[in-house]
Amino acid sequence: MRARILSFDADPGDGDTPNEGSVVYHEDGALWWEAGRIRALGNWEELSAQLPTDVSVIDQRDKLVMPGFIDSHVHYVQLDIMASYGRQLLDWLNEYTFPEECRFAQREHAEHMADAFLDELMRVGTTTAQVFCSSHPNSVDAFFSAARRRDLCMLAGKVLMDRHAPEELTDDTRGGIRDSERLISDWHGTGRLGYSVTPRFAPTSTREQLDAAGGLLRNDPSLWLQTHLSENLGELDWVAELFPDSRDYLEVYEKSNLVGPRSTFAHGIHLDNGMRGRLAERGANIAFCPSSNLFLGSGLFDRSAARDNNLNLTLASDIGAGTDLSGLATLKAGYQVGQLRGQPLTAWAGFHALTRGNAVSLSLDDRIGRLAPGMDADFVVLDLYASPLLARRMARCTSLAEELFTLMMLGDDRAVHETWAGGRLQHRRQT
Repeated sequence: MRARILSFDADPGDGDTPNEGSVVYHEDGALWWEAGRIRALGNWEELSAQLPTDVSVIDQRDKLVMPGFIDSHVHYVQLDIMASYGRQLLDWLNEYTFPEECRFAQREHAEHMADAFLDELMRVGTTTAQVFCSSHPNSVDAFFSAARRRDLCMLAGKVLMDRHAPEELTDDTRGGIRDSERLISDWHGTGRLGYSVTPRFAPTSTREQLDAAGGLLRNDPSLWLQTHLSENLGELDWVAELFPDSRDYLEVYEKSNLVGPRSTFAHGIHLDNGMRGRLAERGANIAFCPSSNLFLGSGLFDRSAARDNNLNLTLASDIGAGTDLSGLATLKAGYQVGQLRGQPLTAWAGFHALTRGNAVSLSLDDRIGRLAPGMDADFVVLDLYASPLLARRMARCTSLAEELFTLMMLGDDRAVHETWAGGRLQHRRQT
């Protein structure tokens, strides 16, 4: 593919000018891939001379190619309850989430929704996500089957929940672990798939279940862990009531050995520096979900405090509490949250987080997140003139930084011209 090409080899930092050596940019670039992996990347003039005569060339010189976007925290089983009116977290779970997730007991419904969800991800340029399924093994089998057919790099897991939820959604402690073990055996490491052990959050699991989840991680350190932490003030009070022997919310997970370098804790809004430091020491990451935090009124995430404590951050949509699956929409909301806290998010930091940054925090940077020889051929082709307003604003831009910021604030799914994953065309915008 011949196009403008942008990738990151290192964290560009939070300054207006990216750190030296962090940005890889080719104004007239060439991306060469075969058999699902990138073979070479460089300037068109230099690389084209090395191409075999039978290589097909896709000319996208008027487009910008970036690594595929990565979503570190999303619930595919909540796709159909996006934009459900105005409740805070605990009410929202009881009124919308739990009734919706009951539908995933039916394999046919789970299969339909898995395909619909992946169609939406491809449409917005997201090639990898860490996904909550429901508590039904059906929902996990359906999701992984759909992702495997498309040869996608995806992480997912069955929700573990043995209390404080409808009977149709709760599992017993041993049964939920047995289901997880079977799913791990069937799917973890199959193709480009990985398994995330998935206790929903502390209030819906007994100590016994959390300990058993920790046992799964001890038995196989290649597994991931995903759950929620300190999203809502009412949630914090509930956790303190349920786990009086723990000094804070994080210690509930620490006591069950759930905090490690492959652990993602969604939200983390209401943390103190001691908790941030403990997460950082163990290499865990917080998934910053700005559109969800705004929609549910959960609070404004303190990105600077996380940075100051060397805490790994990822960016996430948190559908269905989030309001858009698009990584561009997540960046826009992240900028707005940052402005309210006096912590503006630059386009350099934003697009790095959405690509290489998320890959590093999820321990996937050996295969995705940047464009380089040997990496998986997951990338998105962006049209910076996809809408009349975007085109008008781009016409006034005088630098790449300004173009990226404009895309971050005014772009939407129309800006995603094509999505490629595993070297295969997964989506092309219909014009």
